[in-house]
Amino acid sequence: MKTKFFEKLMEIIFFISACASIVSVILICYFMFANGIPAIGKIGIFNFLLGKDWSPSNIPPSFGIFPMIVGSIYVTAGAIVLGVPIGILTAIYLAKFCPKQVYKFLKPAINLMAGIPSIIYGFFGLVVLVPLTRELFGGTGSSILTASILLGIMILPTIIGLSEAAIKSVPSSYYEGAIALGATHEYSIFFAMLPAAKSGILSSIVLGIGRAIGETMAVIMVAGNQARMPKGLLKGVRTLTANIVIEMGYAAELHREALIATGVVLFVFILLINGLFSVLKRKVA
Repeated sequence: MKTKFFEKLMEIIFFISACASIVSVILICYFMFANGIPAIGKIGIFNFLLGKDWSPSNIPPSFGIFPMIVGSIYVTAGAIVLGVPIGILTAIYLAKFCPKQVYKFLKPAINLMAGIPSIIYGFFGLVVLVPLTRELFGGTGSSILTASILLGIMILPTIIGLSEAAIKSVPSSYYEGAIALGATHEYSIFFAMLPAAKSGILSSIVLGIGRAIGETMAVIMVAGNQARMPKGLLKGVRTLTANIVIEMGYAAELHREALIATGVVLFVFILLINGLFSVLKRKVA
């Protein structure tokens, strides 16, 4: 009797926990869209999404976020180009090539990277990457390139951890079968095991994209924060997240609503990325 009561109690607790998660997501969506959509209506959807001038203090004010949209895409794309190949190759090394003695030190170091606060990455970028980029490539150093390098480093733990787990979850029969057919160790891993783990690897890439496009503090410290159309990899840029954080503290009325609407655009971006991933996952399955 006590066992049945305990099971029923735990079932209720689990149900409440699940409902709390769902309700939280619904409330966040309601807040974002209820406060952001009216602002887009006041500004005009094309003026808001395609406008190139962000000048809240002007009379009349301008709220065009197209430079921030392009800036977010550039910085995220650069992070993916730099981070994904390194992350996947590192995951392959950890899963199939790394000696046990080296693994004991390398794996905790990668896990530690995931726990480092964003502001620490930002300080590293400001003190090390910005001067290094300025010396090697010119410009001020606070640029799309610097932000992309920093975000590429920040997404590595996510991509490495999930990709390694996906590769290790592939049945050993894939590897053994390839070896039996005369394939080399490297060929068996890259052309037999890696394709079988592509679903998990894709998941790691999508989560990496989410981390990169949603990052704020580190980007603010190294990207230059210039609300204008990007003019090159060595020029400053402002992302959607940076735009919200920089101005939300003193924004009021339509300005504040426009910043919330910027969050709505970012939220829609994340939904589109997840939707695209779902389509790709079905195609590769």
